[in-house]
Amino acid sequence: MEGELLRVTPSCAVPLGELRWRFSRSGGPGGQHANTADTRVEVIFDVVGSPSLSPHHRARLLDRLGPEVRVVASDERSQARNRELALERLRSRLAAALRVATPRRPTRPTRSSQERRVEAKRQRSQIKRLRKGVDDGG
Repeated sequence: MEGELLRVTPSCAVPLGELRWRFSRSGGPGGQHANTADTRVEVIFDVVGSPSLSPHHRARLLDRLGPEVRVVASDERSQARNRELALERLRSRLAAALRVATPRRPTRPTRSSQERRVEAKRQRSQIKRLRKGVDDGG
């Protein structure tokens, strides 16, 4: 990462020193290697205790992710590669939680779309009416 920072958004970066790392044996691929190497990586980010977050970012992350964000990676045989995967997953989770959705502005249906809808209903009604046939009383 750039200068020991995990760049989440242009306005938010987390120093790598604020992350807690845990390593354990992975149950994934690797054969005998998996029985001896701690390749499973777990990254824990304490949202509440982070001094690098602004109050606005902290409030949004607490609301959406809770007081602690935990990410696990055990996809690869290499611990270094799993570290990279875990950091990228953490970055994307934090970025998604910080994203502000633009509010939807309701729109009216156009006149032509309303006319098309009514015409389709009329045609469907005609098809069903023709399907009934004439009841001959028998």
